[in-house]
Amino acid sequence: MAVMAPDRPQAPSTEDEPVEIPERPGAFGLADTGVLVSCAASTFMFVWLLFFRIAPLSGVVGFGICWYLLFLAAYWFVVRELDGPVLAGDRLMAVVVTSAAIAMVVPLFLILGYVTAKGIHALRLSFFFRTMRTVGPLASATAGGAAHAIVGTLEQVAIAVVLTVPLGFLCAICLNEIGGPLRRPIRIFVDAMSGVPTIVAGLFVYAIWVARFGFSGFAAALAISISMLPIVTRTSEEVLRLVPGGLREASLALGTSEWRTVWGVVLPTARSGLITSVILGVARAIGETAPLIMTAFGASVMNANPFKGAQSALPLFIYKQMTESSVASVQLRAWTASLVLMLMVLVLFSLARLVGSRAAKRGRLRRAPEKYR
Repeated sequence: MAVMAPDRPQAPSTEDEPVEIPERPGAFGLADTGVLVSCAASTFMFVWLLFFRIAPLSGVVGFGICWYLLFLAAYWFVVRELDGPVLAGDRLMAVVVTSAAIAMVVPLFLILGYVTAKGIHALRLSFFFRTMRTVGPLASATAGGAAHAIVGTLEQVAIAVVLTVPLGFLCAICLNEIGGPLRRPIRIFVDAMSGVPTIVAGLFVYAIWVARFGFSGFAAALAISISMLPIVTRTSEEVLRLVPGGLREASLALGTSEWRTVWGVVLPTARSGLITSVILGVARAIGETAPLIMTAFGASVMNANPFKGAQSALPLFIYKQMTESSVASVQLRAWTASLVLMLMVLVLFSLARLVGSRAAKRGRLRRAPEKYR
């Protein structure tokens, strides 16, 4: 009698079958752009009809809030129907974060544009080389210049940086690398300094320095450095925390001392972040006005000696031009000085970034093997 052989399982087909690859949450193509624009346009028209044609509603702020909320709801629903709930949640949060970034950047560009539009009319090359020695209250906006204020600002900020940066870096190293029982009191003291108004720093310097030696640019630099120190210290501490602990352990395992590890490993690794902390400190210091009133006092002539006599600065120059006269030409000169101050900040930041990037590149080349150079 014949015996039937059991059925053998068939081998899987070797033919390539199309496999559906799920779309990555970060992918955003042309069709996704069309969905976004369509939802924004349709909800905008709906809210416009509701506000100005159907319901007795008005107000730009209310219109914007209602449109934005309805747009988020509509966009989430459409993406959910097309691509699923995972992509819908991801795209919704991407829209919210991007909207917040735009809301932060747009006012900045509006300020920059407004100051540029107001100050560009009186900006001349002579503004950088003349002073206010022979300029009267009824002179035109192009008469005179702010050379004495520009020199005073550069000298005061430079002295403040020289005084603040080493002390701020040492405090950050003490808080992050050394520690000990003084770590908590120092951190509390630094945090308390960050909340002190700058005018208090000006009063302090006035009491201990100006009352004895008189007004000077150095006194202004002391007041500015008080406001810079907590920013540089706290930012540098956070940057040093980002350095991987494995680098410290490897250096110490090779027999290197702790101070040599900090100097040769930790600080070069955090170089770009430390430069950023200095930039933040300079951004805080270069626009201060209140402490300068009680320390530098201001002058209408050139005083290149920051250690003797009253000295002007661009924030103080702007303040006096705007408050001491209501003449349009004088206030226009203040807007020009504001534009010059913004340009100075931009140039200083660009130079700091350039120096930091080149130093970091040289460090990477030194550490790279010879065959990869």
